[in-house]
Amino acid sequence: MITKKTKDFFTAEEKERIRQAVAAAEAGTSGEIATMVVAESDSYREAQLLGVMFLSGFLALVVSIIIRHVTIWSYIPLVFLLGLPAFFLFVRFPRLKLAFAGRRRLNEAVRNRAVKAFFEKGLYRTRDETGVLIFISLLERKVWILGDRGINARIRPESWGSLAADLAAGIRGGRACSALCAIIASCGEELGRYFPKGTDIGNELPDEVIL
Repeated sequence: MITKKTKDFFTAEEKERIRQAVAAAEAGTSGEIATMVVAESDSYREAQLLGVMFLSGFLALVVSIIIRHVTIWSYIPLVFLLGLPAFFLFVRFPRLKLAFAGRRRLNEAVRNRAVKAFFEKGLYRTRDETGVLIFISLLERKVWILGDRGINARIRPESWGSLAADLAAGIRGGRACSALCAIIASCGEELGRYFPKGTDIGNELPDEVIL
């Protein structure tokens, strides 16, 4: 689903810069590069529930101490009473729930969403299975770079990790467009080593950012 957050993450000028970066990177390789931005990779409902319970429980304890009435009969109703505003707080600031999800859970969610997007968007349909997806998940501020089977036969999937980390750091540092363009160029160079430009069969994947 396209949200305002994903639609407006890059300006029109930045989207054109990215499109040109993809076209330039593909000029020296038979590989195909696609970029995609999503608002989040998962709803993390269990983390949100845990966060709401923790916050409402903590606030209930603070209130009980302030009013000097710390008993189970006052504490439990306060937990339920404060649960609703705690819930709306997590809805208003969704990044709060990430603290209760754990790094492993976040990494798995972004990886799984990237794989799902790869097939949903038909990025596996290149002739020689040489598609590469640069996947950006905004809520987690994480990046996953995924290659098709033809790519993975020559380039180990783990080798994309440092490029993904560099792009994620650029996003966190407010340099999303320039960092993405640099990573696109690096991907093009890496693909060019193993998949040099051959018979031109046209542009198989979109150069524009997929939303």
